[in-house]
Parts: sequence; structure tokens; C-alpha cells
Amino acid sequence: MDQEKVNVSVWCIVSLTSIPLIMTLGNSMLIPVLPILEDKVGITSFQSSMIITSYSVAAIFLIPVAGYLSDRFGRRMVILPSLILALIGGLIAGFASWKMDDPYAMIIAGRIIQGIGAAGAMPIVLPLVGDLYQDDDEKISSTLGIIETSNTFGKVLSPILGSIFAAFLWFLPFFSISALSLISIVLIFFFVKAPKDDDEPLKLKEFLRNTKKVFKEEGKWLYTVFLNGVLVMLILFSMLFFLSENLEKVHDIKGIKKGFVLAIPLLLLCIASFISGRKIKGNIGRIKKIIIASLIAMSVSIVFVGFTSKKLILLLVVTSIVGIAIGALLPALDTIITDNIRKELRGTVSSFYSSARFIGVAAGPPIMSLVMKNYLNASYITAGVLGFILLFVVLKFIKVEDIEKNNEMA
Repeated sequence: MDQEKVNVSVWCIVSLTSIPLIMTLGNSMLIPVLPILEDKVGITSFQSSMIITSYSVAAIFLIPVAGYLSDRFGRRMVILPSLILALIGGLIAGFASWKMDDPYAMIIAGRIIQGIGAAGAMPIVLPLVGDLYQDDDEKISSTLGIIETSNTFGKVLSPILGSIFAAFLWFLPFFSISALSLISIVLIFFFVKAPKDDDEPLKLKEFLRNTKKVFKEEGKWLYTVFLNGVLVMLILFSMLFFLSENLEKVHDIKGIKKGFVLAIPLLLLCIASFISGRKIKGNIGRIKKIIIASLIAMSVSIVFVGFTSKKLILLLVVTSIVGIAIGALLPALDTIITDNIRKELRGTVSSFYSSARFIGVAAGPPIMSLVMKNYLNASYITAGVLGFILLFVVLKFIKVEDIEKNNEMA
């Protein structure tokens, strides 16, 4: 693979981190606003959960397409138009909320357009990092840790900013997403220069054949990573949706104060993500150990969320432990995908992983809205059991020796 070396500047990294930060804000910022939205628009909690889910469902189906297009035509050629779509979607949802008497349908339409934009922006960052650093495993894992930290930092800022914006105008968060997308467009345009690849892109037939071969040879560990992505995001977003509702209805914590309380477990998630990314250093054995330890901590702690729901301090302690476990896990999953797939297939394979994560994001809020009234404890116990089942799948199918051997043969 003949690639021109690219000097990766600080501003390049800042520009890349702006994408997961903004895409995360574009979704998570609305979580603390949902109870207000239910009141202003006159919708149920299930309908309000669809404002999160519609964004994610659109992304699920289009992420693999964006991954293929980024492998075929280049990462920036996909990222920039996608960010423009995210900007347009925010404007549609914002103007509908501002000007229409019954804005729900147009809000959903705007969110779907945003989701389409998210499909071609955030997931493409992962393979782009691999392109920039080529074979430097340590720099790839370290930078992916920074990218994932930006993602999780967006989750920390989301409840605070969402609550602050909504305190001025309840629909202001929609417009803020468009403004932030514009900033990211400018940064990517001026500061991110992908390495020039002198090789001809694979023809579609050859590309599909190679993709099929990758999944045939390495499918067991790839599917295991995908399942991790689904479960951790399902648990995270269902937990955040529950916390937002619980803080208002049980503990009478609202507005900006609720935003800061919601940010506590997310801040610890962010810190854990940063530390994990720094410790991995491209070491597959270390990655597997982090995945195992994180799954154990998450699976044990998530069981107690329902039981502590009426005791605020205990609830925050338990959800913070869950946050730390998920924060440590995410950079490990990012790195094992990005660092062990050939460059010409990296965008597509990592896009399947991103789609898996969005499945969890999409499913979490509506599932929680349906079960939290009558089956709260049972749902969290089920999540813990699923975590332990996934732990055994990791132990069986993520084989360090096999992955390293395949890398040497590639």
C-alpha cells in the first residue's frame, strides 16, 4: 500500500474530535429536555423516546453505505456532506418546534435527516484515524482513546448544555446542533488532510469478495465486538433515559440542576475512556483484559440501578460504576476493530460496528419507557445476565493468538 505520509497536527486531531463531540451532543443533549418536550408538544414518554430513536434508526441502515463510500471515494468526501445534512436536520426540527402548532412529525423528520448525517460523519472518523497513522498501533490506539473521550465528553456536556439551552427556549437545543455542525464543517475542511492513496480503489465485486472473506476468517471475534457495541450502548442510553425521568419524577430535580446531576456518571465515563485509551497501546492482550474487566464491572453494577432508584446517592454511585465500566470498554472496542482490519476494508467493517452501537442507542430509550413502570428491576437484572453471557462469548471467541496471526499474514 503506497501512501503518502501526512503530518497529523494538533488542529487535525481537534477537528476529528469535534465530530463525535457534536454528533453525541446532537443526540444526548435532548435526553434531559424530553420531559419538557412531552409537556410542550403534548406527547407521551414513548413518543418522546422516538426523538432519540428516529435519529439512531436512520443511522443504523446508512452507516454501512457510508463506510463503503468512504473506502471507495475517500473519508472527507463522505464526512463533509454528512455534516451538512446534520446541520439541515437541526434547522428543520428547530423551526418546526418554533413555528408549528403540532411540530412532532417535522421534528421526527428533522431528526431522521440528522441521523443520515450522523451515519456519514461519526463512524468514518475511526477508519480515518487508522489511515492517518497507518501502521503505528500505539498512536492509533492513543488517538482513538482521545476520539472516544471526545464522544463521552459530549455525553458529559449534553445534559448540562441541553438543560441550559432549554431554560432559555425549550427548542434551542435543536438549533444549537446546527451551529455546532457548522463549526465542525469548517474545522474538517481546513485542517484534516487524509493521506494520498496511490492504489486504485477496489472494484465493487472484488470489494464484496474481500469483505466476505474478512467476515469468514475473522467473523467470530468481529461479531463478538459488534454484540458488545449493541449491549453497552443499549444499557447506557436506557440508563440515561431512566435517570432523566427518575430525577424529575422521584427526586424533583429539574432544569439545569438535573443536567449537572446527570453529568456525574457521564464525567466518570469520560475519564475512564481517556485512561483506557492511553493504556491500550495497540496491545491485543491488554485490550481483551480491559473488555473482560469492564464487562464484569458493568454486569454486576447495572443490576442494582432499579433497587437504588429512590435513594439518590446510591443511585449515582451505581450508575457511576456502570459509566466507568462502559468508558473503559469503548476505546478497547474501537481499537480492536480499527487496528486489525486492512485499510481498504477498514471503513466498511468499522461501519458495521458503528451500526451495532446505534442499534443499542435506538433501542434503549423506547425499551426503558415501556418497562420502567412495572418491570424496572427485572429489566436491569436481565441486562446484567446478558452482560455475563457476553463475557463468556468474549472469552471463547476473542483469541489473541489468532488475531495476531491473521495480522502477520495480511
